[in-house]
Amino acid sequence: MKTTVLYIEDNDLNFYLVSYILKAHGYEVIRGKDGREGIEIASSHTPLHLILLDIQLPVMDGYKTARELRKMPEHADTPLVALTSYAMAGDREKALSAGCTGYIEKPINPATFIQEIKAYLLPNTDGDLPE
Repeated sequence: MKTTVLYIEDNDLNFYLVSYILKAHGYEVIRGKDGREGIEIASSHTPLHLILLDIQLPVMDGYKTARELRKMPEHADTPLVALTSYAMAGDREKALSAGCTGYIEKPINPATFIQEIKAYLLPNTDGDLPE
């Protein structure tokens, strides 16, 4: 079973880079282009092993999206990582208080990104996480 990642990101270039790296390491990547679409996808697509979330999104910002995702019983324990260019003092804490498990700043470092992602993944019951 492939590890499935929902990436909620409105910027095509950001999505392409992250998706390319994840797919090259054997992950399945699903995209939501705004907070509302991300929530709709999350409600109909399980299992999700990880949700990556931009903060500056149209329709519904990442903080509100995180809070809504955490209300969903099926995703209460799904790792939810803010992947954002918001890097001012207090932004990490604001993301964590909204329900995010972790926080990765953009621009990402392609050489270390997979290791950062793996740190947030919960082991599958069959241990089939990509290397």
